Amino acid sequence: MHQHEDNYIHDYVRIDGQRLHCVIAGTGKPVLLIPGWPQTWYAWRHVMAALAANGYQAIAIDPPGSGHSSRPADGYDTGAVAATLHRAMLALGHAQYDVVGHDIGMWVGYALASDFPQAVTKLALTEAVIPGLAPAPPIFVAPSDNIFLWHFMFNQVLDLPEMLTAGKEREYIRFILDRWSYRRDKVAVDVYADAYATPGALRAGFAYYRAIPETIRQNLERAKHSLPMPVLAIGADHATNDAPLLTMQGKADILQGAIVAECGHFIMEEQPEAFIAHLLPFLAGEKSGNNA
Repeated sequence: MHQHEDNYIHDYVRIDGQRLHCVIAGTGKPVLLIPGWPQTWYAWRHVMAALAANGYQAIAIDPPGSGHSSRPADGYDTGAVAATLHRAMLALGHAQYDVVGHDIGMWVGYALASDFPQAVTKLALTEAVIPGLAPAPPIFVAPSDNIFLWHFMFNQVLDLPEMLTAGKEREYIRFILDRWSYRRDKVAVDVYADAYATPGALRAGFAYYRAIPETIRQNLERAKHSLPMPVLAIGADHATNDAPLLTMQGKADILQGAIVAECGHFIMEEQPEAFIAHLLPFLAGEKSGNNA
């Protein structure tokens, strides 16, 4: 699974005493890659190789609380995280850059583009709905939908998730990765299970969910202004489908969508070629020939 690692540069920047771990591949126009929960920068390894091969500098980051980045006690609302990531990009020498966000990284990517529109030149979002933009789903849904929803409430509860997952961190993460994937063999399950079994990692992951009320408050303000940069919203047919596109409708001036077939939630690993085939033309400024 480490076929591209030789070409990666691991870098660390300090923001307000926090250590942020970035992994860089290639040279050219910078593209910030933001993973979601429960993953790390490693989810982007295939995308990074493609970006580097096509004249971009891919910068995958472990967001605060994840991977080899610090696990601060607070600051997990998307506004705070977006500001930290923007400062990290400035520290790396990039005042303008494209952004690609997956899952909670989609939440953060939206906040980044909305709060720093002068910095974000293109925004690609995949496999999430954004709290405060999308209507909250009902509690009583079919099991096939509930498997993607139940954790929103569980992860927000104070203290109990830590107690129930103590000593079973890997089992909890494996359960999520098993149930949300369609092509499970493609997902680096053990990499993420190990990462989230380290001290404080699950607590920090839960913190993103516990900050949802503040993120919603911010997003109700952000939604008053449409994003000016081009936006691409990609879903997977066995996960969020067209929900990312529907979430962004009316929130971006220039919006296109795509759905990747035969794919679960972990789209950059499960169907990297299809994902990259949508991403590269978008970043190059070409009109998508197929919006389905």
